Amino acid sequence: MTCVFAILAVSVHACDIHKNYLSHPHLGRRQNLRRAEGREELDWEYSRSFDWHTIRPEYATCQSGTNQSPINLISSQGLATTHQPDFSGYAAHPEVAGNFFNWGFGPAYTLHHEGEDFSTLPAMKFDDQTLFLSGWHIHLPSEHLVDGVRSRAELHMVHVDAAGEAKSVVGIRIDPSQDPNVKSAFMDSLPELIHFNDTAEMEGVMTYPMAQIEEVSSVKEYWTYQGSLTTPPCSEGLRWFVPKDSLKVSVEQMVKLLGASRFSHRVEQTVLLHQINV
Repeated sequence: MTCVFAILAVSVHACDIHKNYLSHPHLGRRQNLRRAEGREELDWEYSRSFDWHTIRPEYATCQSGTNQSPINLISSQGLATTHQPDFSGYAAHPEVAGNFFNWGFGPAYTLHHEGEDFSTLPAMKFDDQTLFLSGWHIHLPSEHLVDGVRSRAELHMVHVDAAGEAKSVVGIRIDPSQDPNVKSAFMDSLPELIHFNDTAEMEGVMTYPMAQIEEVSSVKEYWTYQGSLTTPPCSEGLRWFVPKDSLKVSVEQMVKLLGASRFSHRVEQTVLLHQINV
C-alpha cells in the first residue's frame, strides 16, 4: 500500500512516498554504496496530517475521501475470512536484489526489476488478482491501531500490478519482545541501518521477501479493508492486509530501528466505507 519522498527518482509504490523508490534493471549487481544529492522537499508534514487537504487542491481526498487510511481495527469485531492472501508466488524468488536506503523517516527497500516489467517480482495473490512486491518501508510508530493501541513501528510491503500501479499493502506492526531470546531474522538480515538524515543508498542488497511474512504466521489471521495511501494525495483504491500477529524484534533491534527513524504516522482516520473484513 503501507508510504512514499523522492529519494532519487520517481517510481510507482504505495503511500505517495512509495513513488520515490528507485528501481534499477541491473539484477544481481554487486553491492555498492552511493550517495544521493538530496531528497525532494515535502510540502506537508506528519504533525499536521489532519490539515493536508488545505495545502493544495490535489490533496482534497485526504479530507473528503471515504476510504482513508490508517484506521483503528477492533479485535472484538473478529478477523477476515475473505480475500485470503496467497504468498506461494514468493517461492520463485526466495532471494532478491534491490536498493536499501532511508526514505527520510526510516529504513526502506525497493526491488530491482527489468525495465517497466514488474511481473518478474515475488507475487502475492488474492481473489482474482496477482500482484507483485515492489518494495517496503517502515513507519514509526505504527500507522494502524488495534483496539486503540499503536505498535512501536509498522512495515509496509507494497504490491503493484504488472504495470507498476500500487494495488495492495501488507501492513505489519512491529513490537519489541519481552523475551530476551526472541530476535527477528528479518531485521537481522538487513545491512546496518541508514540514518534518516543520510541520503546514502546501498545498491545490490540481497533480501529474503518471505522472511517478514513467515514472522507473522504467514498472514493466516488478518484484518483487511479498502483503504488509501497514507500520504498526500491520499489516493483510494488499495486493499490493506494487517496481520493479527505483530513482528517481534529484540530490544537491541528496536533500539537500532528507533535510532535510524523519526515520527511518521498519519492521524487515525474515521471509518466510513472501508468494508472491514467484508
